[in-house]
Amino acid sequence: MTVLFDLAGVSVRFGSAAAGVPALSDVNLRIHAGERVALVGANGSGKSTLLRVLHRLIAPSQGLLRSPSVAQQAMLFQKPYLMRMPVLANVALGLWLRGVPWRAAKRQALAALERVGLGDLAGRSARALSGGQQQRVAMARAWALRPQVLLLDEPTASLDPHAKREVEALMHEFSQEPGMTLVFASHNLGQVKRLASRVVYLEKGRVLADLPVEDFFGGPLLQLQYPAAHLFVKGETL
Repeated sequence: MTVLFDLAGVSVRFGSAAAGVPALSDVNLRIHAGERVALVGANGSGKSTLLRVLHRLIAPSQGLLRSPSVAQQAMLFQKPYLMRMPVLANVALGLWLRGVPWRAAKRQALAALERVGLGDLAGRSARALSGGQQQRVAMARAWALRPQVLLLDEPTASLDPHAKREVEALMHEFSQEPGMTLVFASHNLGQVKRLASRVVYLEKGRVLADLPVEDFFGGPLLQLQYPAAHLFVKGETL
């Protein structure tokens, strides 16, 4: 399988080298094309930092991040970053910044909005949409770029149940597209079961378990070899 990300001894510390706060500690991780990797763990465990390292928004303080295979990637955040402009322009802007002429960018943006069921809201102000609709606009903006890697940081955490189902359905659909790799952080273990093929458990910036989803939730291996992750799944850690 093609290796997309290869992390070797990656650590991230915020602040000064002596008194900074460690966010990731000695992370060794390899992610292959076509995987659906869920990052789980308590608040502050390092999930968001790891996603930002993968997207090169944060550089490791120590260690190496290698990407042997060049892949187009996009990232979605828990709260979408939308400009004060119509929905269509929000999606088209990303394409235009990638060098697509504006007229063609608008055509592709409309197709992306229709893909997520929001074509009829193309002229609406993006800031006037509901939280779920805004997240779907963000997903349309990402999908319009035709990424091979989609990174998502708690994309349904602040949504109501109906909006969560809509966004999760899109995550599933996108993950089934040929060549797509999905890496997402989530506190929703039901969502992890439904969407992931592999689960990485972090605690205090360290990877303490990395297992196929069926072993993470269903087998004795977790309890025997990864007791901290087992307690997390049982809801006995915060």
